[in-house]
Amino acid sequence: MGQFALKVLVSALVVVAVAEIAKRSTAWAAALASLPLTSLLAFAWLHVDGTEPERIARLATDILWMVLPSLVLFILLPVLLRAGLAFWLSLFLACAATALAYGGVLLVLDRVRGQG
Repeated sequence: MGQFALKVLVSALVVVAVAEIAKRSTAWAAALASLPLTSLLAFAWLHVDGTEPERIARLATDILWMVLPSLVLFILLPVLLRAGLAFWLSLFLACAATALAYGGVLLVLDRVRGQG
């Protein structure tokens, strides 16, 4: 239970740090947020938990493919906001489009893996 609490604490501290830094500098917050911290933390936690390296390597490869659809959010959200749409509507539409993009990539990956 102590290890789980540590995982939650470290992960929460990263999110809070980004939010607090953003109050002072969006550029520095963006730099911190753009680091693959979630991935790094997941890799570390999996290793500590005794997960075999091949499974961690597969996760890293899958994350690489999932970066592509995640870009939809970062492209669409500022476009919608600058077009004058309300924040919550813009966020919802950008998230919905991103979810569709994730679904598309997952379908492609399933088909490619099914043929391999």
